[in-house]
Amino acid sequence: MDRRALLGLKETARKTGGGGGAPEPSYMRLPTITANVRRAGGRRGVMTVETGLDTPNAALRTRVTQSAPRLRAAYAAVVQQAANGLLPGAPPDVERLVAQLQAATDRTLGRAGARLLIGTVMVV
Repeated sequence: MDRRALLGLKETARKTGGGGGAPEPSYMRLPTITANVRRAGGRRGVMTVETGLDTPNAALRTRVTQSAPRLRAAYAAVVQQAANGLLPGAPPDVERLVAQLQAATDRTLGRAGARLLIGTVMVV
């Protein structure tokens, strides 16, 4: 708990340069991406992919924050395409999925520099 926030001192400390001097984190977690898959026996399943971006460049980090909805849409398209090509009962090709998601990241942001990080890829 930050007691300065309770006392109204946090903004004063930030303006004067005291306290809160920690660097801004370069990692940004994005919402989980899901897509429908066919499971063995003809049942429907769900493919879930957890993603995040590591962006050390502050200017590009701002662009990542502003482009978050576009990134989610691009990731959803890539994951749905991978799920459509998945054979029932077969595991997803994570290496290919990561390469496609990184390409979608670079294309959406207009340049390289943001590194895609994968948390979990699960088919249920």
